[in-house]
Amino acid sequence: MSLWGGLNEPQMYYLYLIYLSLLLITPFYLNNYSKVSRLKGIYRIGPHNKDVISIIFGSLLGDAYGEQRLFRLGTRFSFYQEASHVKYLMFLHKLFSELGYCNSKLPVITTRLGNKGKLRKVARFQTWTYTSFNWIYDLWYDNKIKHVPECINQYMTPLALAIWIMNDGAKIGKSIKLCTNSFSYYDCLLLIKALNNNFNIKASIQSAGNQDQYLIYIWKESMTDLINIVSPYIIPEMKYKLI
Repeated sequence: MSLWGGLNEPQMYYLYLIYLSLLLITPFYLNNYSKVSRLKGIYRIGPHNKDVISIIFGSLLGDAYGEQRLFRLGTRFSFYQEASHVKYLMFLHKLFSELGYCNSKLPVITTRLGNKGKLRKVARFQTWTYTSFNWIYDLWYDNKIKHVPECINQYMTPLALAIWIMNDGAKIGKSIKLCTNSFSYYDCLLLIKALNNNFNIKASIQSAGNQDQYLIYIWKESMTDLINIVSPYIIPEMKYKLI
């Protein structure tokens, strides 16, 4: 049977256009992505290590963000921290680089203008672009706006929780708050439900002081359980958030 057997003329024409597009686009990739590791990443399917997924999900609950690139054919994730937490960023970078997900070159501290002209020192790095990261982007983003996925409980592992705390946790008295300012009230409801269902950790939502901004507070009586769950994953420089 012919390769085109069973196709009508419009369908054959459509396939021909796809074929021509691939001929035109492929040289663009080859000319602009000299690193073989990047080129392979574009076409990588996965699956990915469970810990890598946990780190990405935990980081997206904090300041990390995803970008769809190369005509939406792939996704990469960016991680950044203030210079005071650069050791945590180096910890993340080491994990990703050793697993082959990003450049091995160490992140450098740069300076940028913050609110009211205040200088901020930050360090950042990015993963390679992978088509097999697209499903994560699609879960987390709607019209380029980040929100908590409905299925967050499936990915709220102890490692993901520890990453979230190292990103956005702050000790308040004998408890801890998670800075969820960028998420909606409904997003926060999904998160406290996941904490309760997965770890029996009790938490509540409180106003962050600005309209439509919220914080999640871990109840004092759940702190012992929380510490037992995440301590194996918390790096020494971040232990102060728990103790």
